[in-house]
Amino acid sequence: MSFTRLLAGTAMVTALVATAATPAQAAVNDPLYDKQWGLRQIHAEQAWATSTGAGVVIAVVDTGVDLAHPDLAAKLVPGATFIDCGPASCGNGDWRGPNGVPDAGDEHGTHVAGIAAAATGNGVGVAGVARDAKIMPIKVLEAGSGSFADIAAGIRYAADHGAKVVNLSLGALPGSQALTITGLESAATEAIAYAQAKGVAVIAAAGNETAPLCDTPAWEAGALCVTATDRNEVKAWYSNLGVKADLKAVAAPGGAGLVNCDDDIWSTVPVGAGAATCGQGDYDAYAGTSMATPYVSGVAALLAAQGRSVANVYAVLMSTARTPVVGLRGVYTPLYGWGIVDAQAAVAAPRT
Repeated sequence: MSFTRLLAGTAMVTALVATAATPAQAAVNDPLYDKQWGLRQIHAEQAWATSTGAGVVIAVVDTGVDLAHPDLAAKLVPGATFIDCGPASCGNGDWRGPNGVPDAGDEHGTHVAGIAAAATGNGVGVAGVARDAKIMPIKVLEAGSGSFADIAAGIRYAADHGAKVVNLSLGALPGSQALTITGLESAATEAIAYAQAKGVAVIAAAGNETAPLCDTPAWEAGALCVTATDRNEVKAWYSNLGVKADLKAVAAPGGAGLVNCDDDIWSTVPVGAGAATCGQGDYDAYAGTSMATPYVSGVAALLAAQGRSVANVYAVLMSTARTPVVGLRGVYTPLYGWGIVDAQAAVAAPRT
């Protein structure tokens, strides 16, 4: 994937698409699995013997999802659309939105959904981190951008309709943290607190501006901030640091965002939307903290399927994450937060 395809925006809230582990013997037959180095970096396959995410719903609060995608259609639960709708939904989470017309950048949510929970072992496309979890498509962005109010409505809808994990691969520009710190903007902050109080984990992208702080909403209390790594477990050049007031941050594979498609993250895109540079029809390679975030959401779903509390999900994601190169756990650094998430270690951790 070329640098020009690293998605970034200038609107208030935008989509954030910007030594590896030894692979286990492949247990799936998805054709693009060998390209999915991110699954190996987080030890996803080794975790599946313990948890596959069955019974858990991951809400992808984003640009919507292609509801007919062959790698996603069987994984979907009813969704919602909050684009110029007010607090009530005016759609079903389809990527095309209320006007039925796709806009540039609206492929984003489909890509995010596939990373988290694409159908796995079905002989089609890619594998998902939480291979047996369901996906709730919630459209709050159009043409890659949207409002805090719509995002907040999407988060609340997810919490009220059975989601156990909310994925926010989106964020406002650096400096917008001041809006929530001062209380000038509180909708998303309050929605995240609402979700957490209902036992829902909120996983949010750090941002792609090489900034020192996690963007909001990842900055907010109750959200786990996710920074991005490349296939060599080095912090991705574009990724913001995992710095926020409560130090609740981890890292996950986001891709290089440079010139080689296979150094980025392969996943689903709306049928036929794969770009000429990297795409394979219904699949494409993107890079960004947007891509790192659903890896963490997928692992959160594996943990939620074990009956863990949201507090334990957060604690385990951070305590079992590993610092690259040195392999330490339980050590915070600004580059990686508490480290790269480790699905195998996480599902084996105590459920206290």
